[in-house]
Amino acid sequence: MRAPERSPQRRRFKSVIRSDRLLGAAAILGAGLLVPAALAAQEGEGPGRYMVQFRGRGPHAAVVRDAGGAPVRELSDLGVVAAWLTEADVDRLARNPNVLAVEADPPRYPMSQSVSYGVAMVQADQVSDALGANRKICVIDSGYYAGHEDLPDSGVTASVNSATGDPLTDFCGHGSHVAGIIAGINNAVGVAGVLPNQNVNLHIVKVFGDDCGWAYSSDLLHALQECRLNGANVVTMSLGGDEKSVLEESAFNAAWNSGLISVAAAGNEGDTAYTYPGSYASVISVAAVDSSKAIASFSQKNDQIDLAAPGVGILSTVPFKETSTVAASGATAEGTWIENAARTGASGVSGPLVSGGLCATADPSWEGKVVLCDRGTITFELKVQNAETAGAVAAVIANNVAGNFNGTLGAGNSSSIPAIGISQADGQALAARLGSSASVVSFSEKPANGYDSWSGTSMSTPYVAAVAALVWSRNTTWTNSQVRAALEASAEDLGDPGRDDSYGWGLVRARAAVDLLDAGGVGSTDTSAPVVSDVSSSRSGKDVAITWRTDEPSNSVVQLTGGLPLTLTDGDLVTSHRVTFHGPKRTSYTYTVSSTDASGNTSTFGPYTYQN
Repeated sequence: MRAPERSPQRRRFKSVIRSDRLLGAAAILGAGLLVPAALAAQEGEGPGRYMVQFRGRGPHAAVVRDAGGAPVRELSDLGVVAAWLTEADVDRLARNPNVLAVEADPPRYPMSQSVSYGVAMVQADQVSDALGANRKICVIDSGYYAGHEDLPDSGVTASVNSATGDPLTDFCGHGSHVAGIIAGINNAVGVAGVLPNQNVNLHIVKVFGDDCGWAYSSDLLHALQECRLNGANVVTMSLGGDEKSVLEESAFNAAWNSGLISVAAAGNEGDTAYTYPGSYASVISVAAVDSSKAIASFSQKNDQIDLAAPGVGILSTVPFKETSTVAASGATAEGTWIENAARTGASGVSGPLVSGGLCATADPSWEGKVVLCDRGTITFELKVQNAETAGAVAAVIANNVAGNFNGTLGAGNSSSIPAIGISQADGQALAARLGSSASVVSFSEKPANGYDSWSGTSMSTPYVAAVAALVWSRNTTWTNSQVRAALEASAEDLGDPGRDDSYGWGLVRARAAVDLLDAGGVGSTDTSAPVVSDVSSSRSGKDVAITWRTDEPSNSVVQLTGGLPLTLTDGDLVTSHRVTFHGPKRTSYTYTVSSTDASGNTSTFGPYTYQN
């Protein structure tokens, strides 16, 4: 069975979960059927990507293969096999008594948008990183350019993944940019990271291929497993997707309960939707702010945001050098590549410089010339298209406001001529040199010791991960719960007083967190919500029992609908919880679990569905 070649970004899969008990994962029921409400029916007849969970540890791939599926990855410790399955394969596996769950394997995407004040803003320069080597940060991303002059080569380990290639290479640059924010070396070139003196251990897991496109949730779970096996203390994930996964949530809950801190991007859509894994309670979800500490317009805003960090115009390491210049009469202007336009060689292309105004129509007199266009009125695509149609050798677009800009021809569009953008001031200077010979270079060198400024919650996420490791390195006897609580309690309150949906608890601050922990920690001002795990439902005599665990003593409430609507409470501050109810058979119930700790922090999990 061959995997589909198109991205499943907009495709949703049927999720069938069948079990007697789910061993080590959240929310699987007794002899009934549990279906997380967020997962919709699969559309279409082709194979879909699923995760199949079995009773006990593997190997189980042969069972999936015998059912007609095509296994892709086996997560033996979780008893999970990721595979391509048709609807018929799903139905066959759902009838297997040893299969606990069949769940959609949702995609996960890198979270950046192309556009450093950040280190000082998060107070990393106020805390020595001399002890940083006692903590290990696992970077799950597109790889790591090990040859970069500004990235450490000692203290760096990696997990090999045959599907994505050498983890110590990075062709799209996303992972290397993230790594530079964490550990850019203080060496008089390039940038300095939060931990700049090579006093940090990095473990690299490459889940994105050369195109930085997307990976599946099961790829992420495998990466998380690799992080844990290699001794990571902090995991940073500048990635996410909009579909929740019960199995994924369970894995991150287990990682938290084992002592790990997981940090993930909140998302870049600028709306209130949840992004996963960042929106799981056991993961720190990070929003992005600009240099004035204002929330970035693209940053997600919802009740799962925990912390904010710099994420606009962040200069960091990339494995390539971009050259986009135009030179005429001895003057050279540095510009930016218009995305999806043609590139030149290192020598560029040349021709007489002419003015095209807004380049709103193709002028035959531009043939063989470099056309200077003004920004405005029509799209970059149409300006470049008109220059190309007229036979120009290159298009140069000058900004209509101060400063430079990043432009694109748009997804799926391209040109046969190079096109670059320049600042308004450089455009005015070139306009005084019309008629002279101009040379345009638009060249990308890979691999190379490059640097670039990017924006996104992908950039804010490694700041929080690195600060967590920096703070934790001061005292390794502190727990992950103590460190997270201190980061949240000591954050600079921005936006509405207290926690809000834009900034979470506020801007992460290393010095303030260390001072709080040195003074005894958060104590009664704990701000970390309980993490719920091992949710299960089963018949117990005449009653139905719902059980679960929390990572700290909590009071819990179960809201039940279907049959007779009920509110069930477990009012003791305990970590093991159980409620029961009596209801007629052949009735479907939907329930959520809400747990509140002694400090009043609440988290809600579900909804789940139980067929009595």
